[in-house]
Amino acid sequence: MALLGVVVMGVSAFAPAGGLLQFGSGFTSAARDAGLKITEIRIEGAENMPEPRIRAALGVKTGDPTLAFSPDAARQALEALPWIAQAEVERRLPGTVVVRVSERRPFAIWQNQGRFSVVDRSGKVVATDRLDAFGPLPLIVGAGAEKYAAALYDQLREAPDVLARTQALVRVGERRWNLHLSNGMDVLLPEGEEKAAIRRLAELQKRNALLDRPLVSVDMRLPDRLVVRQANAPAPPAEARRGSGKG
Repeated sequence: MALLGVVVMGVSAFAPAGGLLQFGSGFTSAARDAGLKITEIRIEGAENMPEPRIRAALGVKTGDPTLAFSPDAARQALEALPWIAQAEVERRLPGTVVVRVSERRPFAIWQNQGRFSVVDRSGKVVATDRLDAFGPLPLIVGAGAEKYAAALYDQLREAPDVLARTQALVRVGERRWNLHLSNGMDVLLPEGEEKAAIRRLAELQKRNALLDRPLVSVDMRLPDRLVVRQANAPAPPAEARRGSGKG
């Protein structure tokens, strides 16, 4: 998502000789005495971020002196809020403040250590409650998943038959991915070779309906072979040893 430029409108004036005259604290006091006060605060672009939180972050309310308000400080405070990606704050004399915000877009539900949150494509947490309010979102699981899932999801979109059967993108060891399918099957993807593996998986699904078979797992980590594990089949020796506590 392209970043919007941030515009902060301050207040200045031109001296009669053409030079720029900056208003100082004396002018602010004079303006206050002259009745320059905030009379209106307009907020545009907010959908998920509650307006009361935006107004609280602004640090100004109606009746406050107009020229004592800092648009730049308000912008920084707004962009520290979870949903706000960019903010534009404009101060208009005699007493109007206009706020325009661009919100982050919810991308996925991230499950980590038993906690669930909504994240955007960059991995920024934007919500930790009312998760069902944002419609169906991809489920991503594990430490690091929030940072790297967007790239994997984009690759899966190029293989709709695989994506349609995928229930969760699971980050393993903060270095590679498993696809957990809606039928319970796990597809173990090779580290750094996800795109090629997904393409191969799509071809196998088209030719052999591999993902619709009663399999426990499909291991694609070896470049020269595909290892499948059927339901009720014994675990490979390495997994059996781990399960018995012997390594």
